[in-house]
Amino acid sequence: MQVQAYLYFDGRAAEAIAFYKTALGATVNIQMLFKEGDKHTIPPGAEDKIMHADISIGESRVLISDGYSKGNPKFDGFALTITTKTVAEADKIFAALAEGGKVTMPQTKTFFSPRFGMLTDGFGVNWIVLAAQ
Repeated sequence: MQVQAYLYFDGRAAEAIAFYKTALGATVNIQMLFKEGDKHTIPPGAEDKIMHADISIGESRVLISDGYSKGNPKFDGFALTITTKTVAEADKIFAALAEGGKVTMPQTKTFFSPRFGMLTDGFGVNWIVLAAQ
């Protein structure tokens, strides 16, 4: 069994994928536009929006869509977590994700990690970044 996050960017998926490629080194495994699918399921004006994408971030895969493309994505109640092998890597990733976003807990040393921090990126996705001990 595998559990994957499926993020609906409500019209900003292509922009988010480009950001994650730069910030996290994400790679695109699959990307399909609404116009490539069933014509009866296309939200009005979303022909060129992303119906489904599958990206790899490190060893993990995240699924992405524009959904109904109404421009108001909500990512409340959860965070994606990245665990790095080094403090330097945690610092680099945290800084990249924070560009255009909001730091909710600056990175610091904790009793469980030499580096831990939380932020919301510019798309509203909540992230936790920590270095393994």
